[in-house]
Amino acid sequence: MGPQGLTAVLDWLRRDPREEPVIEVAGRALPVVIRRLERARRMTMRLAPDGSEVRISIPRWTRSAEAIEFARSRQDWLARQLAALPQAGRMADGAVLRFRGDELTVRHDQTAPRRPVVDDGELRLGGPADSLPPRVLRWLQAEARELLTIDLAEYCQRAERPCPPLALSSAQRRWGSCAHDGAIRINWRLVMAPDFVRRSVVAHEVAHLAHFDHSPAFHHFLKTIFEGSVHDANRWLKAHGRSLYVPFG
Repeated sequence: MGPQGLTAVLDWLRRDPREEPVIEVAGRALPVVIRRLERARRMTMRLAPDGSEVRISIPRWTRSAEAIEFARSRQDWLARQLAALPQAGRMADGAVLRFRGDELTVRHDQTAPRRPVVDDGELRLGGPADSLPPRVLRWLQAEARELLTIDLAEYCQRAERPCPPLALSSAQRRWGSCAHDGAIRINWRLVMAPDFVRRSVVAHEVAHLAHFDHSPAFHHFLKTIFEGSVHDANRWLKAHGRSLYVPFG
């Protein structure tokens, strides 16, 4: 994260949700979060991955009223984005979830061992049905921690940097972050994405240990430690990232 990104995050943390403008979209009242970016040359708008707010980035000289009017003029587009959000499905026998880019069918048998096991495209587990959603969630997060810990150690070795402790994130705004003190946080939901996508995010944050910006030197360094295509990984996240925020119910 460069200085501009850090400033934007601090601005977001200091904001008071009670003072944010609200627009109505498809019968829902959505807060409009406005960020002024030093390098922005145009206005951009997106819906939060969980559909909780509208996020607009604007150049420093743009008035907030223009951003709000822009959001109101695109209510139909926002409504379509809301309708496309993944819906919580009932976590039960026969449910389907994503894991490392593939789909797993949940096979639940109360008499089977409680520990989840992946076998031939299925996630098999036993135990009480009413505790199934939190147990599947904990399993996914544990798998994420194991995979991400391995990824982080590997890229730190390639980068010739000490390996910092890993923290899992549930952030709605970013897939990973690297703090000034070298602390790295990665969104656990990346365990549902293909391996190359998850690994690209880890490599990106490790590259910040060498270059704490998004300069040409940073991008060159990232290419030297990441074995795949950063462009393809970013394109996948842009097209499918929102689907990783499906609620567990």
